[in-house]
Amino acid sequence: MLEPFRYAFVQRGVVELLLLAVCAGVVGSFVVLRGLAFFTHAVGTATFPGLVLADGIGFSAVLGAAASALVFAGGVEQASRRRRVGYDSLTALVLVGALAGGVILASDVFHSGSNIETLLFGSLLLIGHRELLFAAAAGVAAVALSGLLGRRWLALGFDGEYAKAIGLRSPLPDAALLVLVALSVTVSVSAVGALLVSALFIVPAATVRLFTRRILTLQVGAIVLAAAEGVVGIWLSVEWNVPPGAAIAVLSGSCFAAVATAATLRRRRVLLLPGLAALALLAGGCGASGGGSGRVHVVAATTQIGDWARHVGGAAVDVQQLLQPNTDPHDYEPRPADVESTAGASVVFENGDELDQWMGKIVHEAGGSPAVVVLGDQVPVKRPGETTGAEASRYDAHWWHDPRNAISAVKQIRDALIEVDRAHAGTYRRDAATYVSRLRSLDRGIAACMAKVPAGERKLVTDHDAFGYFAARYGITVVGAVIPSQTTQAQPSARATARLIALIKREHVKAVFPESSINPRLAQAIARETGAGARYTLYGDTLGPKGSAGATYLSMEAANANAMVRGFSGGRLSCALPVSG
Repeated sequence: MLEPFRYAFVQRGVVELLLLAVCAGVVGSFVVLRGLAFFTHAVGTATFPGLVLADGIGFSAVLGAAASALVFAGGVEQASRRRRVGYDSLTALVLVGALAGGVILASDVFHSGSNIETLLFGSLLLIGHRELLFAAAAGVAAVALSGLLGRRWLALGFDGEYAKAIGLRSPLPDAALLVLVALSVTVSVSAVGALLVSALFIVPAATVRLFTRRILTLQVGAIVLAAAEGVVGIWLSVEWNVPPGAAIAVLSGSCFAAVATAATLRRRRVLLLPGLAALALLAGGCGASGGGSGRVHVVAATTQIGDWARHVGGAAVDVQQLLQPNTDPHDYEPRPADVESTAGASVVFENGDELDQWMGKIVHEAGGSPAVVVLGDQVPVKRPGETTGAEASRYDAHWWHDPRNAISAVKQIRDALIEVDRAHAGTYRRDAATYVSRLRSLDRGIAACMAKVPAGERKLVTDHDAFGYFAARYGITVVGAVIPSQTTQAQPSARATARLIALIKREHVKAVFPESSINPRLAQAIARETGAGARYTLYGDTLGPKGSAGATYLSMEAANANAMVRGFSGGRLSCALPVSG
């Protein structure tokens, strides 16, 4: 049951949440008493543009969020003093601008969508010594300011006219409270995320408020409850394999509901079983385990690499594949189970070229000393304009769509497995040779299929720019992409979409190809606008689920070839390649 707490990143998370509990309990009490719950939630959300900006330029996420939160809080405070409008209305107005700015920065400027889930929902893997220091400083500031200004905050909040009558006319105490809320929320975003800070700063205090009216009792109770929910929430995040913010939010909301129900039923003398322990036990189960007994523990970052490793290693290896079918690697947020799966690995295979840049953090947190092989560093075939050697696929991470690069990757996997397990060297060499032969046969088959389509009709429009290697290998012209980027997280602007529609019409493109791991609605809308078809789906970033046409690398590329031939020819031709496994 306590197994998750042996990991260093979980231990740091526990310390972070205990420190944040002090800040959350003290500040949250005033938030609940002063009716600033919406403001607090909005501040957390308003940190989003600062987080994106910091992420995009490689700056401290906490400092970026702090700047954004302070601008937000200052804007609300200044506007409320100049206009006779409440905090809630002004908060909503300013929040809209903050969210819009964050979305624009994330999608069109920095293309930092790969980190959006982390920024919004938190991650245990983001918590380091700097975050612990910020949390400790926030707790000290909360306690100190509460001692100095707490009575003024309560007086101004409960009876503003009386407070002014006795001389409390300065706006500075209220401004200090808003700033304290902003800074407190800011230091929490790494752990619980920008959208879920209310689970830490509002719900525990609101829960304790149900059975006490004394400020000191409220603050101490909120600190204790926030700490308990934080620690249990971290445990649940590992067991459920979800971001910590989500687990803490579910737990704190359930605890509030249980206490509120108990308070209601107590008046009728109805006994209620304690719900918090039951809720924690509800998520019981075992985390992911390491490799099987006697077999080499291999970790593969992507679905393609997992498939290759299983073909080369066979029964001699236990492959832990982190990405699952139809999971977009561009916006993947590592989970605690990924660290557990990587712990004790002998070899880790990565794609490289920033497609799976999250792997570095996973390997570091898992400990051990596995051999890390970045397959994309050594692919022999490069896109036009690229350099050779370790930067061969620097400008496009989708190198596997050229089977010659897949052959190179399989050979790298073979050599790495031999290096750590020489006892099965013969097996690895034999299985790799068999699979390489099948890859070469696939390559010849796809080339023959494409040759049936006139070169002028091989015009490709996809969801995003993932098929450059495939197109270069088989003489296909890439006309454009719905998302004009090699990451799925960029967002097409109205101007770019209009240009693509005009280009599709001008080039007489017959088909727009949606991708299996991306919502097809925009591709289908563009197809309707242009008169092109959108019937044929491609596997771009990931294999398909078991039983689908793209369940393995061989069948995926064969399915892509068939879809393209059908789309290019308007359904007249097809490409039926006899591949399996």
